[in-house]
Amino acid sequence: VSWDESQHCRLLGPEQLQLCRRNLEVMPSIVRAARRTQLLCQLTFADMRWNCSSIQRAPAFGPDLLKATREAAFVFALAAAAVAHGIARGCASGEIPLCSCGSGPPGDPGPGARWGGCGDNLSYGLQLGAAFADSSSKASRLGTQGSKAVNLHNSAVGRTVLSDSLDIKCKCHGVSGSCSVKTCWKGLPSLDEIASDLKSKYLAAIKVSHRLVGSRKQLMPKEMDARPVTETDLVYLINSPDYCTPNALLGSLGTQDRQCNKSSVGSASCDLLCCGRGYNTYTEEVEERCRCRYRWCCSVHCRMCRRRVERHVCK
Repeated sequence: VSWDESQHCRLLGPEQLQLCRRNLEVMPSIVRAARRTQLLCQLTFADMRWNCSSIQRAPAFGPDLLKATREAAFVFALAAAAVAHGIARGCASGEIPLCSCGSGPPGDPGPGARWGGCGDNLSYGLQLGAAFADSSSKASRLGTQGSKAVNLHNSAVGRTVLSDSLDIKCKCHGVSGSCSVKTCWKGLPSLDEIASDLKSKYLAAIKVSHRLVGSRKQLMPKEMDARPVTETDLVYLINSPDYCTPNALLGSLGTQDRQCNKSSVGSASCDLLCCGRGYNTYTEEVEERCRCRYRWCCSVHCRMCRRRVERHVCK
């Protein structure tokens, strides 16, 4: 949808209103980034007790995403990366007229290769993405200074992970499929890979406190024996609940009626996901395509088969 200054921008908070009015062409990319963040968060945590289902209520977040928790750290980082990623890709595709392809780096990409193509404009994506994603945290009157500092740090981590993922991509040219010449450019991976990297950082997140060090406040590890916080570490202020039982005050929806994996030994196992409460087993009949055959030219014909599957659901 083409964004209209009066109809759409006014729906945003005051801190993002001016950015929207000045960058209307960018807004569809930002909207897609927000939707991608919702989808990827739920896919990434589908097999865990906290499955990111609360993100569907955005922007009306619950306590799990408002109180500088480990879960909020992941969402802020992924959202910041998604916005920058979407803008960088939008520049390269020509969708955003305010920018163009990313500039090719100096030097030779390798033997038989040359710089060309249209690289993702990461520098523009990072610049405008940071202005948009961080504006609400900087201007918000809600929350403590510590939670604002944590949110801004985690957003910066998302962009750092995205920057580090920029890699050389090449396309071969030559007679009969040979690769006598390669055209190369700098491109970003899919956002799925970024989400996976950020999940690893979520699992290793550091609990911090916002305290005075010298003349200014900094985010310092809560535990004295913890390693120092770096620019690639996700951080949090408040411990998360175990998410086993519903608790509206903590933002926990519980895991009752969640489907678990009886044969798994990981987070999706019935023992872990059901928090030791046990599970119910039932069977259901599903219909799916089967006995598919390719027919020249050019179609695939399948039959519809029924089979019974066993489901396990947490008590």
